Amino acid sequence: MCLKLAIISPINWRVFSLDFHKIVEKGIALVPEGRRIFPNLTVLENLRLGSYSRKDSEKINEDFDWVLTLFPRLKERLKQLGGTLSGGEQQMLAVARGLMSRPKVLMLDEPSLGLAPILVKEVLGTIEKISQQGVTILLIEQNAVGALKIANYGYVLETGKIVLEGPAEDLLENDEVRKTYLGVTA
Repeated sequence: MCLKLAIISPINWRVFSLDFHKIVEKGIALVPEGRRIFPNLTVLENLRLGSYSRKDSEKINEDFDWVLTLFPRLKERLKQLGGTLSGGEQQMLAVARGLMSRPKVLMLDEPSLGLAPILVKEVLGTIEKISQQGVTILLIEQNAVGALKIANYGYVLETGKIVLEGPAEDLLENDEVRKTYLGVTA
């Protein structure tokens, strides 16, 4: 079975479909909600799978070192099975695996879901570092405050429709956003 991603364009309502590996080759990587690592593979094997479509072994090694710098805990656990990692470590592994494809755009779906507050801060901080190093991030996150603090631009969705958009800093200061989405009453 071949995985596909359909992109629906609201401008002309056409549906484009590409095989998953071709999407990755075009520079788009997805870190899905719920981590979805390979639990029966080691951390090292999970990371190697992230670079499966690449042929540039020297750059792969550089990226391997880079992701282990971003997530030093993974370096300590290279031989450990992914399924035995904590939830936070699994999230780190999922993001690191996505980065191993050397994406131009990294899509992250709810990376803080189910994590302890201290790990949420760490994961969001690392996402900000990744962005600062030139990777475009598309972050889907219910932790609106955390997401808006590290984002440049934001969209507020309500039942699947964009109800507000703008620079993240402006959204954080918007009274409607603060009241409805951030739980700020004053």
